[in-house]
Amino acid sequence: MAGTVIEFTDVSVVRDRKIILDSINWSVGLDERWVVVGPNGAGKTTLLQIAAAMLHPTSGTAILLDEELGKVDVFELRRMVGFVSSAMARRFPPEETVLNVVLTAAYAVLGRWEEEYDPVDLRRASRILSEWGLTEFAQRHFGSLSDGEQKRVQIARSVMADPELLLLDEPAASLDLGAREELVWQLGGYAASSESAAMVMVTHHVEEIPVGFTHALVLSGGRVVAGGPIPVALTSEVLSEAFQRPIELTKEQGRFTARGRAR
Repeated sequence: MAGTVIEFTDVSVVRDRKIILDSINWSVGLDERWVVVGPNGAGKTTLLQIAAAMLHPTSGTAILLDEELGKVDVFELRRMVGFVSSAMARRFPPEETVLNVVLTAAYAVLGRWEEEYDPVDLRRASRILSEWGLTEFAQRHFGSLSDGEQKRVQIARSVMADPELLLLDEPAASLDLGAREELVWQLGGYAASSESAAMVMVTHHVEEIPVGFTHALVLSGGRVVAGGPIPVALTSEVLSEAFQRPIELTKEQGRFTARGRAR
């Protein structure tokens, strides 16, 4: 549909007779920034894999960037989608420099080989490294970086490709407090720009939601508990239903905190 980057209609995924996603209806607009939350096993990562054109639904219709999965060359479609995950990080050659990890996004390859790059590509890669606080790491080997640094390099690489949709699968997972806050702050700055791609971020923790995110999708047991603008879809009542225990959600200066309440 015009004006959307993701349009799911009755999307379901079944594996070994187990329902992973159950009749998901979900639409993401060009200028929206979504967070997807829910308990373990809710189907969050599976949802993101479909949005990344890495998995086809068992049933239903998934339209990405105006193209329907099953009727489009997914390799071409993936070039327009930035996807960041811990699994993706393991695919980069550990001896590759940070500059090359970012630069090779221009050819959608994972390691520098014999391809040639224009000066404009080199300037863009240098600018993006600066924007994500990575200039000093440009000549470091990717494998020598901390988890937090590798996550930022992955995001910089995705931005380098100028995607129409940026997908983030638990980008702050395994980071210490300082690295998490640095990443959340940077993601908030990216989300605030009107020139940035539409964004979808999966997280287990509401504390990791950057300022500037506009919408939330809450899943539980493969089904949608709530979805829409954050003030409506992300509430104590919704989280309590999703996690099957009383949860109190608070917000201060644009950031969220969730705590369990006595039953």
